[in-house]
Amino acid sequence: MSTSAVEITLLGRTYSIACPKGREDTLRTVANEVESQLTNLKTRTNNLSREELAIMAALNIGNLLIEEKQKNQQYMSQMDERISLLQATLENSLIERSTKDD
Repeated sequence: MSTSAVEITLLGRTYSIACPKGREDTLRTVANEVESQLTNLKTRTNNLSREELAIMAALNIGNLLIEEKQKNQQYMSQMDERISLLQATLENSLIERSTKDD
């Protein structure tokens, strides 16, 4: 898979990041989210180093990711329950119909 270099800026520093072709916009979107987290943390806590800001931003983003994974898992469980209920309803209807036809 070929890659291209994408330049992103975080806290005033520009980085050239290797990125798979076709995923550049996604990388830029992620970089914008990271920049938003970093800027937000920097304005709230003036005494953190770049490294500490990066760690705090990573923890915040990781927390958001885990919350979304949990929501997705709950949604998938609900859908599995609904599909099972729908299958049972269809099977019961087919059984009722076949017994009426006999």
